[in-house]
Amino acid sequence: MPGIRSDYVSERQFIFHAPDRRPAKSPFLPGNEKMTNPSVLSLVAREGLLQRLQDGDDGCVTDWSIRVFESSNPVVSTSADEPYGERPLYSEPAYGYHYILVATRDPRDTLATLSADRWFDVLLVVQERMRWMYSRRGVSYVAVYADHGEAAGNVHSHAHVNLVGLPSIPAAVRREAASCSRIQAERGVCAACDTVEAERGGPREVLEAHGFVALAPWAPSHPHQFVIYPTPHSSSFRKATQQEMQGLAHMLRATLGGMTAELGDVPYHLVFRLPPETKKAGMHWCVEVCPIASYTTGLEHGYGISLVDTEPEAYAKRLGAACRKEFAAMMGID
Repeated sequence: MPGIRSDYVSERQFIFHAPDRRPAKSPFLPGNEKMTNPSVLSLVAREGLLQRLQDGDDGCVTDWSIRVFESSNPVVSTSADEPYGERPLYSEPAYGYHYILVATRDPRDTLATLSADRWFDVLLVVQERMRWMYSRRGVSYVAVYADHGEAAGNVHSHAHVNLVGLPSIPAAVRREAASCSRIQAERGVCAACDTVEAERGGPREVLEAHGFVALAPWAPSHPHQFVIYPTPHSSSFRKATQQEMQGLAHMLRATLGGMTAELGDVPYHLVFRLPPETKKAGMHWCVEVCPIASYTTGLEHGYGISLVDTEPEAYAKRLGAACRKEFAAMMGID
């Protein structure tokens, strides 16, 4: 596996990773457990309780509801042993862990149709696996993300989440954390808390409930992009309480369901934008949902200036109406 290369100036990182070919049979389906690596965690519903099991020498757990295993095509690996490169051609070993969390047995389910209860279970498993990964030597940052749709890079259509333990903090995360620290030093406020305070109840609010608010960014990078923030300041996702995870589960179900109702089955990235946990950072964690635009321009590629064909105020209004309808249905309100 080639190492992790960094750009000469921007430190943008590059990992060569050949994607999986679309398999004839989905390895994530029940009954195909032997097509993946053994599970390190299988949640099994028995007698009204969730038991925590894992595959062993006596066979695979087959009656799981959530299943976690090492990726068979990882972007990083504990067997990586490449040498470090010298600047300006800097590289480091692509060392780390890559786990797949299969969120449902039902191939008809998507991230947008998972129940809030299932999202809650998924979030707790993500927290647990993050804690384990951060306890491993050589892991400096854990990236958590999900892709929906082939245009978003998802070869396996079965709903799942990726957890990747990386050997260093990504440059994009370091830049964001540094910007948050600078704003904290200059203005004495958390940048995200300041944003939430300014945007709540405004034209770019999509939905607020259970201690979270979803906002269309003032300066979006993609059409229909939105970000879910905890409304109290929170700098560590892995230390979030079960009550907070329940609130986030409801928000994810309502906003993803509302987005799908408004836009149809569009491809998108779902990214947990988490502060570095290896040092103090004034960064507030959040979850970003970014539908995939059909094109990019040279202005975006060369200069980082996005062209978005819908004003955030306009799509926040439509998306908000759809999300509130979805949330009301979840709560049993006509």
